[in-house]
Amino acid sequence: MALENCGYVPVPGGRVRYTVFGSGAKATPLLVIHGGPGGSWDYLEPLAALADERPVIFYDQLGCGGSDRPDDPSLWTLERSVRELAAVREGLGLSRLHILGQSWGTMLAVEYLLRCRPAGVTGLVLSGPCLSASRWAADGRRYLKGLSEDEQAAIRRCEADGTFDDPAYSEAMMAYYRRHLCRLDPWPECLMRTFEQMNTEIYLQMWGPSEFTVTGSLAGFERAERLHEIGIPALFTCGEFDEASPATTAHYHRMMPGSEIAVFSGGSHEHHLEDTAHYLSLVRGYLEERKRTVISR
Repeated sequence: MALENCGYVPVPGGRVRYTVFGSGAKATPLLVIHGGPGGSWDYLEPLAALADERPVIFYDQLGCGGSDRPDDPSLWTLERSVRELAAVREGLGLSRLHILGQSWGTMLAVEYLLRCRPAGVTGLVLSGPCLSASRWAADGRRYLKGLSEDEQAAIRRCEADGTFDDPAYSEAMMAYYRRHLCRLDPWPECLMRTFEQMNTEIYLQMWGPSEFTVTGSLAGFERAERLHEIGIPALFTCGEFDEASPATTAHYHRMMPGSEIAVFSGGSHEHHLEDTAHYLSLVRGYLEERKRTVISR
């Protein structure tokens, strides 16, 4: 898909780099919000295929990927990230848009909608959603029981000692990732680029030392009971083995009237990479339905 343009937008704390694929003044743009915290949008690049119908816009959050990387820990907060999202939207002139968030990106999207009550957001896709930190942590602890006894022992030992840089801890994390983050072997190059650029300082401060150990500032994030306030019928997606478990994702679905849910058989957190054609088809169908619904009003 042809790259239309890229550049930088000023946001609180610095500049973030954006990339736009596709064009089409009559089609509502899709703004994609990547996960992490501390990741980059690279691993979501298959979504650029949607640009044959509408502009698809990616941006690296501050401190991530190709954006500015200020050395200021006070910037890594949910509140500033929400202001950043609002600044990106304003800077790119997105008066109407759809939003697609993945993982931490779902937290940011939902917080933006609840906190800012913005007009003009007509569609919402929440993939691998994390809208309750406590449920995410509980699912993670349950999944850990599927690891080997040695891997579980290494995790218990390193967490008790605080030795998160122990190679045994890293190996146990990778065993977890291979089951619940991405089940492809080898991992796609775009996912590897995101991991290679990962800003671990942001991840540690906001989330914690691993996917299943939540000790950062997002540990108290609980928005499931407020999803009904958003008023946009969302599309929820998750994998069968997703860190965002099917049961937890179904709970969010029940909390949001009119929403839809799709569970990818055999998939994990990166189900958009594991079954790209199916994922893109679902998102296309949802966005087309949102177009018909808006026009009929």
